[in-house]
Amino acid sequence: MENAQLVGLSRQIVLRRELDLIANNVANVGTNGFKAQSLLLKEERMRPAADLDFRTTDRPISFVLDDANRYDLSAGQMMTTGNDLDVAVDGKGWFAVQTAGGERYTRNGSFALSPDGTLVTRNGDPVLTDGGPLVLQAGEGRLTIAADGTISTSQGVRGKLRVVEFADAGALKKVGETLFEGTNPQPAALPRVVQGQLEKSNVRAVEQISRLIEVGRSYEQVSSWMAKSDEMRRDAIDKLAQTA
Repeated sequence: MENAQLVGLSRQIVLRRELDLIANNVANVGTNGFKAQSLLLKEERMRPAADLDFRTTDRPISFVLDDANRYDLSAGQMMTTGNDLDVAVDGKGWFAVQTAGGERYTRNGSFALSPDGTLVTRNGDPVLTDGGPLVLQAGEGRLTIAADGTISTSQGVRGKLRVVEFADAGALKKVGETLFEGTNPQPAALPRVVQGQLEKSNVRAVEQISRLIEVGRSYEQVSSWMAKSDEMRRDAIDKLAQTA
């Protein structure tokens, strides 16, 4: 019966972790470029007990463990904003930005100009071009971004947005709401950058809320099962005590 409690506890831990992920997904329905997360589960088998005096071999016991987070990297819906500093990648590709922790990648193209004219994300991280961060001077006029990421002002071409892709996008690691880190980024083959639009979150709210209810019910069922198992154990101890 102790094993039953341990199996139930492993399931509860995973369900609690899944509840946290789903709640975070729902909370970021309105976050531009956000990618939904889910759990990648695996079975962990406890090594069976063995002894020459055992009449039969011990039955294997399986636990469920959360092995890793899985990210849905599919594109979110495109939303037209009309803001010249809002850009989106239509298709594969990630914007490269410079953070305090190094180069990171995002699909959130909600950019702005810092007081010194640097093109930055809403968190203040410089957006990278092929020549590094872009600093605009006062009076350069309207900024335009071509489909290939080329940035122009009244002073002419000022740079080209660094849009990259990865051979194994599934290996990307999330380090912020919409920031990822990865290795061996390569220039995107045919990036299509759209000015005046943003990629919305790819979270499907109705699907996530339904899953939230389902996981909550599963947690309650496991709790009920564990309570009944604990009651059976107490009854067995009482009967064994009366027999003694």
